[in-house]
Amino acid sequence: MTDKTEQTVIKKYANRRLYNTGTSTYVTLEDLSEMVKAEEDFVVFDAKSGDDITRSVLTQIIFEHENKGQNLLPIAFLRQLIRFYGDSMQTLVPSYLEFSMDNLTKDQDNLRKQLSESFGNSAFDAMEEQVRRNTEMFENAMKMFMPFGAAASPLDAAMAKPAEPQDKNELDALKEQMADMQKMLSALANKKD
Repeated sequence: MTDKTEQTVIKKYANRRLYNTGTSTYVTLEDLSEMVKAEEDFVVFDAKSGDDITRSVLTQIIFEHENKGQNLLPIAFLRQLIRFYGDSMQTLVPSYLEFSMDNLTKDQDNLRKQLSESFGNSAFDAMEEQVRRNTEMFENAMKMFMPFGAAASPLDAAMAKPAEPQDKNELDALKEQMADMQKMLSALANKKD
């Protein structure tokens, strides 16, 4: 058995105040955002009903950051995400997004290493190129989940010819990621049967 770290319990009261039971203090959404960044695990409960409202509070934190101009979610992505609600593919999206974010986090560590080894404009060029490749890979993968009869968007036209991988290692990594994704899809399909 693996040891699980204790989750901090946050209670949300009717007056919208959040109470951290671990520190016995009231906290803000910004405080919870900092806890997430520090990888502190917490769960949020409605103080009156006892319902777990962690998902809605985390979504609210993202909403607050987006409203402050710290835009991470492109409009095209948000529209694609909304299209999946109520769609037959809705059950696959959370697993796929989690898988993609894990890969992005791994790429982020490699990118930081490259930046620490390089200085000047070339480091920023490498960062922009990595972001571009990740975005293209994510958008191409999301197209796999679109219904077959979906109308082509301007983004589809712009991405009609996928970018060539820069080297053999990158191609191998992409093949490996696709194989992992196929395994996940197969496992999910088998669960339904």
